[in-house]
Amino acid sequence: MDFNELFSNFGELTTTGLTIGAIYALVALGYTLVYGVLRLINFAHSEVFIAGAFAAIWTWGAFGLNQDSNVTGFGAIVFYLLIAMLVAALASAATATVVERVAYRPLRKRNAPPLAFLITAIGASIAISEAFGIYTRRLPESGPRLVSQDPLFHVFGVPINPVQLLTIGGALLMMILLDMFINRSRVGRGIRAVAQDPNTAALMGVNKDRIILMVFVVGGAMAGVAGLLYDVRIQTLTYSVGFLLGLKAFTAAVLGGIGNLRGALLGGLLLGLVENYASAVFGTNWKDFAAFAVLVVLLMFRPTGLLGESLGRARA
Repeated sequence: MDFNELFSNFGELTTTGLTIGAIYALVALGYTLVYGVLRLINFAHSEVFIAGAFAAIWTWGAFGLNQDSNVTGFGAIVFYLLIAMLVAALASAATATVVERVAYRPLRKRNAPPLAFLITAIGASIAISEAFGIYTRRLPESGPRLVSQDPLFHVFGVPINPVQLLTIGGALLMMILLDMFINRSRVGRGIRAVAQDPNTAALMGVNKDRIILMVFVVGGAMAGVAGLLYDVRIQTLTYSVGFLLGLKAFTAAVLGGIGNLRGALLGGLLLGLVENYASAVFGTNWKDFAAFAVLVVLLMFRPTGLLGESLGRARA
């Protein structure tokens, strides 16, 4: 154990931990939305994330940008980021729609047991992942370096770069927009109603199938934005990266309280910090162990997670 490494680099470890945690949080929102309404875990959500990440890289490639491209000018950078974000969100939302229509809706119509949904979701996850693997020949794809990772300014001696600002700020902004959508929009009220009591909501005129589809679409869009932010930060993407990241995001959702939107954000940020701190103290090989160990320990004392479930309540 090396606590000197933790204490001497505490600020930098915190900022990088919050950065990767923000990506976990955005993906975790999809898990918590689906669970809040269906009480089921969408294990194909990690591939929904991958669809958005690949879509962003391929969008930049359509503009002739690759890992060797040097994009300059604030306007050009913003343009490429916004276009890629839109395409990534649409690609992930479309993938989530296919998952809902193919893997979930037919089983709901037949009143299938929860285990059937779980097996189908895992099957869909593997099928989508392998499809991307075949298409990319299992080779990594790389995007351009649009956002600099050089320090922009310092806070108490800790360097802050534009990638960190974009990732953390983007995650917080998307969380705020999603929270407003769930709490203030008509569709959001329908989502809360179905999450609380689907039968009563149907009697009140809420179209349950439409609401469930919307939940998949919104969660998919969040995962697409996360895919874009992942590309900006890492730049290189492989078809299999979604498996472990999806598990981490699911862990974040459970850690914060699956079914609680704010809990997903808190869980993601906390998980990113735990990983970074553990890698500094015990070594990088212990990073994943620490992340899941913290989850097990927390659930022993607080089974509902840090904030518990609340999607079906008025306070969302």
